Amino acid sequence: MTDWSQIVQEHGPLVWRTAYRLLNHEADAADCFQRTFVSALEVALVERVRHWPALLRRLATARALDQLRQRRREADRTRSGYDEALIPDKSAQPDQTAAASELAEHLRQALAELEPRQAQVFCLACLEEVGYAEIAQQLGITVNHVGVLLNRARGELRERLRAHAPGGAATERKVQP
Repeated sequence: MTDWSQIVQEHGPLVWRTAYRLLNHEADAADCFQRTFVSALEVALVERVRHWPALLRRLATARALDQLRQRRREADRTRSGYDEALIPDKSAQPDQTAAASELAEHLRQALAELEPRQAQVFCLACLEEVGYAEIAQQLGITVNHVGVLLNRARGELRERLRAHAPGGAATERKVQP
């Protein structure tokens, strides 16, 4: 018998961080948090869970990406790009805060437009810092396929975010030796 109160208590912070990092909205993260544990219950009814953190991180990422896609569809319907929940960080300069918030929002939108498996691999590898082998095991794919999906995701994100870089698409960063 699974002790759900212990699982939520032990792994809840991991699920919350994963959801909030992607969604950057408390109510959406809370909704994602609940849906993650409902999905985990459904999985646990069908099969034995060997590694709760991995399952919950994967489910939270998938649910958060679903929420981002839903948010994107709603924004496309209403054409409202303003998010009242964004509160600037008082420790940074206003222009830096605005640029960071804008870039984060563009990244969320770009992630919502990616192919779902690519977005999930990108979030697990780059945002959650999960290793290729663990991602491959969680998703039931090969390590090489993880690398391919991550490379494709990075390429698509680079193209989608290039238009939002200061100076537009013509700006390229060059590293001086």
